[in-house]
Amino acid sequence: MKKIVLSLAVLALTSWGVQAATRWQMQADGSIQWTPKDDVPHEDHIEMSGKRVSVVLRYGVDQKGAFHINQSMVWPMLRTIPNNTHASLMRRFDWNALEDVQVNGRALGNERVKKITLDGTLRVESQMWASQWLTVKRQYFPSTEGPVLYERFAIVNTSDKAVGVELPVALKLYNTDARKGVYGAYGIQLRTSVDDKHYHCQLQPKDSVVFWASITAAKEGEKGAVTTDEAYAKELQARYDLVAALQKNLVLETPDDVINRMFAFAKVRASESIYETKQGPVHGPGGESYYAAIWANDQAEYVNPFFPFEGYAYGNAASLNSYEWFARYMNDEWKPIPSSIIAEGTDIWNGAGDRGDAAMIAHGAARYVLARGDKEEALRLWPLITWCLEYCNKQLTPEGVVASRSDELEGRFPSGKANLCTSSLYYDGLISAAYLCKELGEPARVAKRYLQQAADLRKAMDKYFARPMDGFDTYQYYEGNDKLRAWICIPLCMGITERAKGTIDALFSPQLWTKDGLLTQAGDKTFWDRSTLYALRGVYAAGYPDKADEYMHYYSETRLLGDHVPYAIEAWPEGSQRHLSAESGLYARIVTEGLFGIRPTGFRSFLLKPEMPTKWQTMALRHVRAFGGDFDIEVSRKGAKLNVAVKQSGKTKRYTAKQGQNIEVKL
Repeated sequence: MKKIVLSLAVLALTSWGVQAATRWQMQADGSIQWTPKDDVPHEDHIEMSGKRVSVVLRYGVDQKGAFHINQSMVWPMLRTIPNNTHASLMRRFDWNALEDVQVNGRALGNERVKKITLDGTLRVESQMWASQWLTVKRQYFPSTEGPVLYERFAIVNTSDKAVGVELPVALKLYNTDARKGVYGAYGIQLRTSVDDKHYHCQLQPKDSVVFWASITAAKEGEKGAVTTDEAYAKELQARYDLVAALQKNLVLETPDDVINRMFAFAKVRASESIYETKQGPVHGPGGESYYAAIWANDQAEYVNPFFPFEGYAYGNAASLNSYEWFARYMNDEWKPIPSSIIAEGTDIWNGAGDRGDAAMIAHGAARYVLARGDKEEALRLWPLITWCLEYCNKQLTPEGVVASRSDELEGRFPSGKANLCTSSLYYDGLISAAYLCKELGEPARVAKRYLQQAADLRKAMDKYFARPMDGFDTYQYYEGNDKLRAWICIPLCMGITERAKGTIDALFSPQLWTKDGLLTQAGDKTFWDRSTLYALRGVYAAGYPDKADEYMHYYSETRLLGDHVPYAIEAWPEGSQRHLSAESGLYARIVTEGLFGIRPTGFRSFLLKPEMPTKWQTMALRHVRAFGGDFDIEVSRKGAKLNVAVKQSGKTKRYTAKQGQNIEVKL
């Protein structure tokens, strides 16, 4: 798919001169909606997932106003041979059950799409002609539990005459080549819910008829799609129940409705992409490539530390499980932990060598267990955290920074023998480990050693990486780096602010910032959302909320309401802007760690540093489920200071602080 280019009406003009264009509109029920008019043709794609299936729906409206869709199916636990990173059973279908519907002896045609809605499902409402004008409604969603994509079709007689409707009885069966499947042949089934007794009906004016279609795959003897109308309806309700449950906790309230809505959508994408492998649940990036497998960056670093805040039990279980998968590879020889554990936990991928993976894991696991607030889990992961920290310590160069073969971009761009990202993550892991020492009853000397190592590293990082770059007082990403890089934002997220102003100026300079967010490297065309998401978090955290808010609103408006919606994406040109799931977790962490400045310090304690934009008078984060609690954070402006209330179980703790001042909170 070609790069998606923004092309529509202007909603906002930023001070840096780039306009945010929108195609979609927010609805009162929490959805977003597109009403096609003169903005066709248009194509887009969205990924949706359940525990045993994922689907990328490539959909669009053509020049004449007709809808079309392609179902790109992925079954992560149906492994193919060779059983590598990409060995999920995948098939693309171009199946439209409506094509076989007959109304008064004619096929439906002359379609005019009236609206397309995203609400955790994909809904399409059209007018179609078959001797009369009828309203046709489609809906697409993955099963929450089974290996199935469900499609719901409703035909509404909006004419003033009765019509005869004949529904298709369809059953298509495929058996894959047993020689290419880890578990032998897999059965793929496409079917409609219509049987030979209920294929015909007479629709009176205003009456409607509903039928379903499904695409499923399974091992021999396994259950596929449901077969009764009641069961189909329960599948749809289960999808909506999941979306609703995710919206009950960690509710963001700000004066910016676009950011609020983008945050709500991000929770869905971050949380749905968890797969029930034979070795337990694990989060997977998706993108028709990365399933039933984990990475030290996407899972350990990016999304796992977010789940405790959301209170999503399945997300917490997946996080713990993924860290324990990594823990299997600790060793006395101090060989690096593999970057990725694949194929339902049965193999590894380590093609890029040491990417700074131990630093990624230490940072993520330590923050996860602190926010999770569960001592038993912390004790289970403490050996992994300490091993990773010691591994990083053993990789220190004579200059005192951490050496690694590459970084999370795996050699796509140069990273030298030691890069800024790895050292920054190691630094944060040391700080979190010191806090954990107190909770786990470790000797005081252990926490003191970690804090001293962090202090020494911080000084070494400034000496080694800090350089004027293109006139900005910021960082070289690695020794010899002569081009601005997006990852200079990383220190800001870890509380390293010595070069904050120059770094922020560089990030938002024409050399790096574009209408698509941050370029990976100045002068290049490649962008990865993850660096933009880190940068936005870091700019808030460093105490520049007004600057962050301007770009945060633009980014959110573009991703939520623009031409490719409704989630953060991976990259371009690589992957054609796939909706990888962990990026949505990074978006959510802009709010928890940037806007509200939550920094875990214990199982029941945290630092709170609200960074509320000047134009806002209030903001709140409700039903925060981290630290073993369920509490609200309310922030309001009072002159030059902020009033902060933390409410839990009917009790309120109140604080007054200057903008950017840390507040110590104990629940």
